[in-house]
Amino acid sequence: MSCNYADGLSHYSNKGKLGLKEKFDSREDVGSKVVQLAEWISATKHTVIHTGAGISTSAGIPDFRGPNGVWTLEEKGLKPEVNISFDEAVPTKTHMAIVKLVESGKVQYVVSQNIDGLHLRSGLPRTHIAELHGNMFIEQCNQCGHQFVRKHPTSTVGQKCLETPCPGFRRNGRPCRGKLHDTILDWEHSLPENDLGMADFHSCIADLSICLGTTLQIVPSGNLPLYTKKFGGRLVICNLQPTKHDRKADLIIHSYVDDVMVQLMKLLDLPIPEYSREKDPTKLVSGDSGAYTDWTIPDSNVKIMRTLYEEKCCKQSKKRACKTDIERKDDLHFEQQKRKKPKEEEMYKNSICTSQTQDVTEIVTHGLESKSNVTAAVKGDQEDVRDNTEYEVKIENDSEGKSEVIIQHPQDIPPSELQHEHNI
Repeated sequence: MSCNYADGLSHYSNKGKLGLKEKFDSREDVGSKVVQLAEWISATKHTVIHTGAGISTSAGIPDFRGPNGVWTLEEKGLKPEVNISFDEAVPTKTHMAIVKLVESGKVQYVVSQNIDGLHLRSGLPRTHIAELHGNMFIEQCNQCGHQFVRKHPTSTVGQKCLETPCPGFRRNGRPCRGKLHDTILDWEHSLPENDLGMADFHSCIADLSICLGTTLQIVPSGNLPLYTKKFGGRLVICNLQPTKHDRKADLIIHSYVDDVMVQLMKLLDLPIPEYSREKDPTKLVSGDSGAYTDWTIPDSNVKIMRTLYEEKCCKQSKKRACKTDIERKDDLHFEQQKRKKPKEEEMYKNSICTSQTQDVTEIVTHGLESKSNVTAAVKGDQEDVRDNTEYEVKIENDSEGKSEVIIQHPQDIPPSELQHEHNI
C-alpha cells in the first residue's frame, strides 16, 4: 500500500507546500487548450512527458500533496481513506495513452517520479522511461548493478538488502554472487545515475516537455522540464494545483489528467489501449524456473543520448562551454547549475585591459613633461579603465625615480585605499 511506502521512509520535515487549493478550468478552456497541445505534439520532433503521483490517483493510489494527499493528511494525524495495494492497482487511461503515444512516435521519452510501477505494468519499454525515485516492482544487484522485475512489490524501501542472490552472471560466465536490494529512494539518497542522465539529456534536447500530475517541488526531478525551456522548447503543465514553475510554462491546463488525455488522443486519432496482463512484465516473472526480466538501462544508451545532447545543446552557442557531466546532487537547485563563463567574454575583457594599459604607459613615457599634466592625463584614462574593465590604475615611482603603471583589480585594493584617490 502507498501509505506503507510513506511510513517506511525516514523522517523528513520539509515536504513542500501541502494541500494547496485545486483549480478547474471551464470545459471550453480545457478543450481549446487541448487543441493547442495536440498541435504542438504533432509539430514537434522530440517530446518528453514528466509524470507525478497525480496520474495514479484514478487507480486508487493517493498522491502526496493534494487536499487528500499522504503528506497533507499526515500533518493532521490522518491517512487517506482510499488506498489500495500496488498489486491490485492497474494502469490508468493516462498510463495507457502514454504507451500509445510512444508507440506512434508522438512521444520520445517519459521521466517519472512515481514508484508505483504502473508505467512498467502498462507495457512501456525500459528504453523510453527514466524512473528517478525507484520502482516497487524492481530490484537491483549491489555488485553488477543490474535491475530485475519482481512479481510482487518489494516489502522494503530505502535501498535495503532483500537477501536474494543476484540471478545475473559476470562477463566470464560465472554467477554474480551479489545480493538484490529494493530501488526505492529515501529522502537523502542520490538519484540513479543512468536514469538521471537519460532524463537530463532527453529534457535538454526536447522541443516540448509535458508535465502531468506533478507540482514539480522535488529537485532535481522538478527542474528537468526547465531544461527544455532553456534550450528553446515549450513547457506544458497539466495539474489541478499550482506548481513551482507555472510562471515559466507556455500552457497550463487545470483539469483531471485522464480527461485531458482522452481528449488529446481523440484529436490525434489514436485509440487508448486497454491494460493487458499478457503484456505486464510483473505477470511474466517466474523465479523458480529461472525466468527473469532485465530492467537495466544499458550504458550504451546513455552514451548515445550524451552525443545527441552535445550535438544540439553544446553547439547552439559557441560562447557556452560544453557541460556533459551529469553529477547533480538531490539538493542542488536549477539556478545553481550554471555553465562556465564564455571564453570569448574573458578574452574581450583582457583585450580591453591590455589596450588601456598601453595607452596609459604611452602617456607617461612620451607626452607629459610636468607632474600636473601626468596627474590630469592619468586620471582621465584611469576613469576610462574603471568604466570598461572595472580595474584600478595607479602610478608608483621606484627607487630610481622611474614611473611604473600598475593595473589592480578592486578586490585586490585594501578598503582604506578605495576611499580616496591615489597621490602621485
